[in-house]
Amino acid sequence: MTAVSSEAGAADELRGPLTASAVPPGDRGATRIADRVVAKVAGQAAREALGRLPAEAQPPYATVAVHREVARIRMHLELDYPCDIGARCREVRQHVVERVVALVDMEVSEVAVQVERLYPARGVAQGRTR
Repeated sequence: MTAVSSEAGAADELRGPLTASAVPPGDRGATRIADRVVAKVAGQAAREALGRLPAEAQPPYATVAVHREVARIRMHLELDYPCDIGARCREVRQHVVERVVALVDMEVSEVAVQVERLYPARGVAQGRTR
């Protein structure tokens, strides 16, 4: 019986240094998420926030710069018009931040929204109105 217990103790010694708690956090490695992955997540989040867009509009896309696990995002949108542009941009900003934090676990310091083009709704009079 003593031989079995000493063999079990030797096996525990072999397994001991390989456990995560025995390895310091800095020696375990790191996960780096590419900027283009964060951009894809942000673009999808903007599409979710905007809902249906005019048929001729391009889907929203993002450019991202990540520095020390903090993302700066610039969203490019095309919207229908007339609409409350400020409210739509605010919705996009909030949803993009929520989704990037939830899916990528990365802090977002800034979401700049750039409206590239406005598409008039069908049936809305074109030109100047008074």
